[in-house]
Amino acid sequence: MNKPARFLTFKCAKCAKPVKVTLQKVSACSHIQPYQGICECGEIKRHATGNAEAVKSYVESNELNWHHHH
Repeated sequence: MNKPARFLTFKCAKCAKPVKVTLQKVSACSHIQPYQGICECGEIKRHATGNAEAVKSYVESNELNWHHHH
């Protein structure tokens, strides 16, 4: 099993500048690998890979300490 990348870069939806997101700490659960970063303009960028429902929950959440629940 490959480890997920520690950093990914996306274009900010607000200002179109590149924003680097960092792999967040998660439990041993392999259902989701969440990423988060903040653009220079202050916009928070979230991205995740894994289980579709968990990814949707994470990306739409405004919680700083989001947790995946089974």
